[in-house]
Amino acid sequence: MKRLFLLSAILVLAGLPASASIALFTDGRTMKIEGYRLVDEVYVQLTMKNGGAITVPLSRVDRIVDDEIVAPAIVAEVKKIVEEEGIFPKRSWHFDESHGPITKSKFDKIIITAAKKFDVDVALVSAVIQAESNFNPHEISNKGARGLMQLMPATAERFGVFDSYDPEANIYGGVRYLRWLLETFHGNADLAVAAYNAGEGNVWKYNGVPPFRETITYINRIAARIRAHFGEPVKKTAEAASR
Repeated sequence: MKRLFLLSAILVLAGLPASASIALFTDGRTMKIEGYRLVDEVYVQLTMKNGGAITVPLSRVDRIVDDEIVAPAIVAEVKKIVEEEGIFPKRSWHFDESHGPITKSKFDKIIITAAKKFDVDVALVSAVIQAESNFNPHEISNKGARGLMQLMPATAERFGVFDSYDPEANIYGGVRYLRWLLETFHGNADLAVAAYNAGEGNVWKYNGVPPFRETITYINRIAARIRAHFGEPVKKTAEAASR
């Protein structure tokens, strides 16, 4: 517990200076960029560090991740917690009839049906939707992610979603993606949820949770909700990152 408390105390202050963002493309390439802005619903303009800019179809961009890296000591600490204890509870994330959504919404029936179809825990699906869009089916992020589960156009296409603003289509696509991630990372929710935020390529690249403050904060916030829902102690890491 002392080690977890130490991490909670320093995580808030441990970021190294941010160097803008990283654009990850669908062909596997990455590019450090100074900034980005949506031109419309189809294109995004990426500003280079040298001052130039390029405009590319959103369908070519897998995601954009804020390039703020936490200190190496924190990266090592998070890796140790993930390997030894888990930020998420150590449990099965398969569908369980006895588990309901964490937060009640008008989309509960769709969430439960999709979770059952793709064999994913309903509570996990509900927590991801709450973190991504707070149950707003019309949400669009400044990075181009859309709908309840904030699917980027490339991810939507990958999982058969033609209209990301359609609640049922969006949830089915997002849950299908979550199932794929859970299978890919052998049921490890820490890594699956980290990949949902930062991409599976970054999880493979860093051999664990990527060192981005955005990603660590994201998984801690969702894990805190999951632990509270199941009546399990909330890790100090999650408490710090959710502030």
